[in-house]
Amino acid sequence: MPGQKNPDGKPIRVALLGCGTVGTEVVRLLTEQAADLTARVGAPVELVGIAVRKPTKHREVPPELLTADAEALVASDVDVVVEVIGGIEPARTLLLSALNAGKSVVTANKALLAEHSGELFAAADASGADLYFEAAVAGAIPLLRPLRESLAGDRITRVMGIVNGTTNFILSGMDATGAGYNETLEEASRLGYAEADPTADVDGFDAASKAAILASLAFHSRVTAADVHREGISSVSAADIAAAKGLGRTVKLLAICERVSHGDEESVSVRVHPAMIPRSHPLASVGGAFNAVFVEADAAGEMMFYGQGAGGAPTASAVLGDLVAVARNRVAGGHGPRESAYAALPARPMGQTPTRYHISLDVEDKPGVLAQVAAVFAEHGVSIAAVRQEGRVADASLVIVTHAATDAALRSTVDKVGGLPIVRDVVSVMRVEGGES
Repeated sequence: MPGQKNPDGKPIRVALLGCGTVGTEVVRLLTEQAADLTARVGAPVELVGIAVRKPTKHREVPPELLTADAEALVASDVDVVVEVIGGIEPARTLLLSALNAGKSVVTANKALLAEHSGELFAAADASGADLYFEAAVAGAIPLLRPLRESLAGDRITRVMGIVNGTTNFILSGMDATGAGYNETLEEASRLGYAEADPTADVDGFDAASKAAILASLAFHSRVTAADVHREGISSVSAADIAAAKGLGRTVKLLAICERVSHGDEESVSVRVHPAMIPRSHPLASVGGAFNAVFVEADAAGEMMFYGQGAGGAPTASAVLGDLVAVARNRVAGGHGPRESAYAALPARPMGQTPTRYHISLDVEDKPGVLAQVAAVFAEHGVSIAAVRQEGRVADASLVIVTHAATDAALRSTVDKVGGLPIVRDVVSVMRVEGGES
């Protein structure tokens, strides 16, 4: 049980839930690094069972470890439960059972944490067990522990990053080749960077879960996936990418978590959406399936965490790091950091969040067009930062970049502009992050 030292160096008994791509790598690392792990922990780390749906289909692991009865495995004499099955159920029930019994938990389950972290932390606190989840966001990149521990004495103001490798691979490919979204998605699927059903990635669900976890840690507040404004990348066109290049920018799917002040009150804005960022920004050079997260804090200043954000081996590396930490805690009779949600900052609605827009309009080519469009912006209190107009035979292209305004004001401005007789079409609307150009 937690709080009891292990002076005799008895093995730390581990149950593994799931043996897919990540789970298989966890088994491999536990086997190959057994001697080193013993030295690091101060006691042997013994894998005593692996729960899978179909034990006969996992010939890559010793058959005597396999079981289809996850509940019995969790209830057995184990010290740590490692969960890599994903999804909400049965993972939620299994992990609550482990935590309520005082067993430490290591999980890579972003969806579960984004929905039920409060419940899991409450169970961990009640029993004195550990709950670690570094692998839930950004794979092998050490990110959550710095937010949770290293920066615990600082005031984080903003976390912005690329936390989904599939969408970054697609957008990077579109930027490099000029190809469209569908064509690049097909290439990503062919190369194994996109799932057979890529919805969770391309529609932003995966990034939204990770954003909720990041915001919860950064701002000491409980943030769930329901608090995250979410947009995917399926509407990003080759024309959007080209327009970004013309402004010295590139397009990335960003998870953005920030403190927003309104008078004496603070709230948390958490959003996931495509955005144009300057090519000079540290995140702009993050290509392929890599992840990177940019953190801003009062005392520490600006930091960026970069590396492989997905894949079996990188994610298993983060799982093993957590396993070593909780195993050490059990050997020493202590426990790791608990949930910090004291600030309880409310989630700010997207409509009230300050953003900037890049708007491309197809308009009639005649005098007074810009004046009419500008009048609508002024009517809604939205300031124009830059404008570019290109004429053709019968119509023209008008591109506008705004200064910051509430997202609701910007959206209503675009709706009103789209209804002007001189506007043939609102070709594209994309948010802009970083810089004021």
